[in-house]
Amino acid sequence: MNKILNWGLLSTAKINQALIKPLRASKRTRLLSVASRSISSAEAYAREWNIPRAHGSYEALLADPEIDVIYNPLPNHLHAEWTIKALRAGKHVLCEKPFALTLAEVDAMSQAAQETGKILEEAFMYRHHAQTLKVKEIVDSGLLGKLQLIKGAFTFPLTREGDIRSKKEMGGGSIWDVGCYPISYARMIVGAEPVEVFGWQVESESGTDDSFIGQMRFEGGVHAQFDSGFKSPDRSMIEIVGTEASLTIPAPFKPGKTSEIFLSRNNEQEKIKIKGNELYLGEVEDMCDAITQNTAPRISHKDSRGNVAVILALLESARLGKPVALARG
Repeated sequence: MNKILNWGLLSTAKINQALIKPLRASKRTRLLSVASRSISSAEAYAREWNIPRAHGSYEALLADPEIDVIYNPLPNHLHAEWTIKALRAGKHVLCEKPFALTLAEVDAMSQAAQETGKILEEAFMYRHHAQTLKVKEIVDSGLLGKLQLIKGAFTFPLTREGDIRSKKEMGGGSIWDVGCYPISYARMIVGAEPVEVFGWQVESESGTDDSFIGQMRFEGGVHAQFDSGFKSPDRSMIEIVGTEASLTIPAPFKPGKTSEIFLSRNNEQEKIKIKGNELYLGEVEDMCDAITQNTAPRISHKDSRGNVAVILALLESARLGKPVALARG
């Protein structure tokens, strides 16, 4: 219960910077090591971020007996391979989103976690934030009436040449990078999987989607619409519409320590202020709870599998130019 968990960073990816602060803020974690594909790169990163230990290969980090938890921020196409290797090495794993690129990979990851008895969770940080929990509470309370529509967007201008987000073979594309957020959000709010999806995409020269526009149909007359993209301005929003009221979340995926959401009903708008924590701290503490207290991770493997299934169906719909039904169960 009181064990301090030693964490290792699997690569020097930029997203690491978001996790370093919460790993140091938590009383139950210690950032012990970082790995890179060369010892010089690992040592330079360790010096820059004051990390005690550096490993010159990913394998060396997994072989370190003092490491309890691995954070896997590798490119999308490497999530499954190195997550499974880490689990087999006896490490718990917090794997960056998207969980994997195929359902077969998701199932192999889940099987490895089950066989090793180690905790594996997808790193959708917004799911742990007080704002998200409050939104879900409001929807489930019935305050909005019968749920009808969820609209979402997540776009930003990607200007860096050669970015891995633009490489199809590495799991690039806007839907995998940022579209996964409004898809995840809608599924969480409805509390179910869509039965049918329809998608359109604008392809880049490399064959990835520079922008994606998608629709999801749930049972009971609930629908969701979203867009994601690399060629639009910075945009991030969720709107949830019921028969009695609507809820607007201006910063759904990266809420701050304080945030505001807006409830509209009877031609009046109410501002709801929410006090939260450091954005990435929630996923760290959720991992700690699961490891030390045997609680279920907030984001289950079934949940992660569902998100991947929807993304794959949307991509298939865009390719075929027609709706795609999702398998039940």
